Amino acid sequence: MTLAQILSEVRLQQPLAPELACAEARGVAYDSRRVAEGFLFFAFPGSRADGRNFAQDALARGAVAVASESEAPREMAARWIQVEHGRRALALASRMFYGKPDERLGLTGITGTNGKTTTAFLADSVLRAAGGVTALIGTIEYHLAGRVLPAVNTTPESLELVRIFSELKQAGGTHATMEVSSHALDLGRVYGFHFHTVVFTNLTRDHLDYHGTMEAYFAAKQALFDGAGGPTPPFAVLNRDDDYSRRLRIHPSTEVFWYGLGQDAGLRARHISSGFQGLRFEVQHGRKRFEVASPLIGKINVYNILAACGVGLSYGLPPETIARGIAALPAVPGRFERVDEGQPFVVAVDYAHTDDALRNVIAVARGLSPKRVITLFGCGGDRDRAKRPLMGQAAAEASDFVVLTSDNPRSEDPITIMNDALVGIRRRDVRHVVEPDRAAAIARALREARPGDIVILAGKGHEPYQVLKDKTIPFDDRVVAREVLKSYGYHKNP
Repeated sequence: MTLAQILSEVRLQQPLAPELACAEARGVAYDSRRVAEGFLFFAFPGSRADGRNFAQDALARGAVAVASESEAPREMAARWIQVEHGRRALALASRMFYGKPDERLGLTGITGTNGKTTTAFLADSVLRAAGGVTALIGTIEYHLAGRVLPAVNTTPESLELVRIFSELKQAGGTHATMEVSSHALDLGRVYGFHFHTVVFTNLTRDHLDYHGTMEAYFAAKQALFDGAGGPTPPFAVLNRDDDYSRRLRIHPSTEVFWYGLGQDAGLRARHISSGFQGLRFEVQHGRKRFEVASPLIGKINVYNILAACGVGLSYGLPPETIARGIAALPAVPGRFERVDEGQPFVVAVDYAHTDDALRNVIAVARGLSPKRVITLFGCGGDRDRAKRPLMGQAAAEASDFVVLTSDNPRSEDPITIMNDALVGIRRRDVRHVVEPDRAAAIARALREARPGDIVILAGKGHEPYQVLKDKTIPFDDRVVAREVLKSYGYHKNP
């Protein structure tokens, strides 16, 4: 494929020189270490390194040309292509090089602050119940036609996404479901993609260290419903009970499935039964009514299940298929995931890392009628400081005992982070302890537990590591909790 063909949809600052236009490209890369002879190299600033600094290396490795939003250095001018936006150009060029596989799949994009991962797992399960060969891309892991791959980012770069879509098509794939983060939307990682269905779960305070304001955060989310540089999505699944969801601008051509618990939701849950064994309720959509049952726990998962039902309906799936897919998902890693060593109290690990998510997970626990709720949490370093006291207050106002500890402190002093959160905890009269060592804190929380209590280990969920100032260490709340419970004499019978 020639450079002119690959870049045919990309906005260029100047027309391609004739010798570049007809040059053949054998691949696309944005990491110079992956450049081979004949590749087109995209050089743009990244979070850790500036790709423009590696342009010379890419050319030395055999790149046919460099595409960048920067002006050409004099010594590379003959092989430099200046584009208007580096990452958008990468997305459009990657789609073209791989034959636009997103147009030949049912592509579902799920965005929002909380619930993206669970909704994505549920929607993928529904599509597989319909006989689909699917891909799932999100925070925990990537699935590709039955294979499980490690997740690098919630939403990887466009080149990786298009490669996954292409490989899925080669494997006879039919649908791809992906979490779409606000960072990905703002950076153009899904620019130009053809989404069949887009989902909005909710919007609460998060990522303001990146976006600056809630309005900027919301604007990033809005882009998905505008098409994110591609065509307007034919279908949208929106949370009727969320204020920001109702503020979204939706194109008249987009068919909307409004889900929620209120009477004004077109897709709603009725007769909800919730307990330790999971959820059961009736889904009503117009004249359609069907029962769903799920091993997932808590009211918040009613919303996630309804969103997945909306995805299924957008693809024209029958209710019985949707219900079968919902029932087939046993659990989502790190989302109210129980650790059971035969102890007489519940231990649940959850990814909740915002004040709203903490309230939701504590509400799930309260809905199970425990004697007490013990909540362990921490706040991430190098992130929005203003949400730390809000998280402290959220934990304190609904828990009987709070253990404040470290999360991923990154470059910050853990004590400074905890002091910020402690301000919120002290707004409520709740018993609490502060323990910066997360393993010791987990042991403290479990030592406090009595029969009938629920212990929530919040913040890290599925993560098997902890990011410190100078290193990343193995650390999994689930593993640590299991080891602590065994040290206390509990042991689950096989």
